[in-house]
Amino acid sequence: MQEFHFSQAPFKVYGAPLFYKTGKMWRLPDELTAHLPKEFIDWNLAHRCPGARLCFRTDSPVVSIRILFRSISVDIGMSLYAAQSGNMFAGQRQKAVYKGLVMPREGYNKPEASGTFHKSNEMEEVTVYLPRNEEVTDVFIQLEDGANVEAPTPYTHATPILFYGSSITEGGCCSMPAASYNALVCRWLDADYINMGFSGSAKGEIIMADYLNSLEKSVFVMDYDHNAPNAAHLKETHAPFFRRIREHSPHLPVVFMTKPNFDYDQDSKERRQIIFDTYQAALDAGDKNVYFLDGETFFGEEDRFACTNDCLHPNDLGMYRMAKKLYPVLAGILNP
Repeated sequence: MQEFHFSQAPFKVYGAPLFYKTGKMWRLPDELTAHLPKEFIDWNLAHRCPGARLCFRTDSPVVSIRILFRSISVDIGMSLYAAQSGNMFAGQRQKAVYKGLVMPREGYNKPEASGTFHKSNEMEEVTVYLPRNEEVTDVFIQLEDGANVEAPTPYTHATPILFYGSSITEGGCCSMPAASYNALVCRWLDADYINMGFSGSAKGEIIMADYLNSLEKSVFVMDYDHNAPNAAHLKETHAPFFRRIREHSPHLPVVFMTKPNFDYDQDSKERRQIIFDTYQAALDAGDKNVYFLDGETFFGEEDRFACTNDCLHPNDLGMYRMAKKLYPVLAGILNP
């Protein structure tokens, strides 16, 4: 077998905005994190990489992946498969076949995940969704001797969709990284994306808006309803955060989303109205690039309870139903 490091050409990393500047799989630079709530440091939120993908093309019938972490720890709401494992797919991205888990073989005893997978000996796309919870330090790829490897086919929509929001945005609490609502909808669209979901910690800080303004994006999905500690905080921050984004990018499509677990929060109606008011004010000002998605509709009418385990985070069914509601909006923006 021949071994490669994920930083080598022609391998390509997507969804890690600092990787090609710093060599690190971080989402936020330390100079920004120092000015954010301490949870960003305590929970390692800035240094982990939900939504990051390793992509390449190969005709090797056997592909082995090994991922090294800075550390490994238990997540109270997600299994080892969901939080510390990766997912490998082979084939054209919108129709790719799921090949299985890149998982910690020694549980929480060793900060490493691995997996060996079989595919055809035809030249195919390989997409590896990297783990959500840990700081990834290295990824090694093994292919059969003599196999060819090429750069991945560019995404149809190559400018990333940027998602900003809560632990739900980050991927909590579906069963695997590839099942989060943003991963699903972007796979259906064949769109690159960046996941800026921060568990309990994205609260509409203006300094964060300034950082997000520095990132290239085709659409901005604003989804931090959950993380606002109360409706008063949401009202105080939501419209100013949007205005900061809009001042920098006058024509950027912005999608406002409200929380999906509408049934379980007594101030859901008030929160929804606050977000709708931001949207309506933009429309009234002549903004034609804003969209509103009501979280109460995400789980549908049938068996809504089956979409969440803890009355807060969507499971796989909840994420799927969210993605199905978001898809036509993003498809209409990207494919007018």
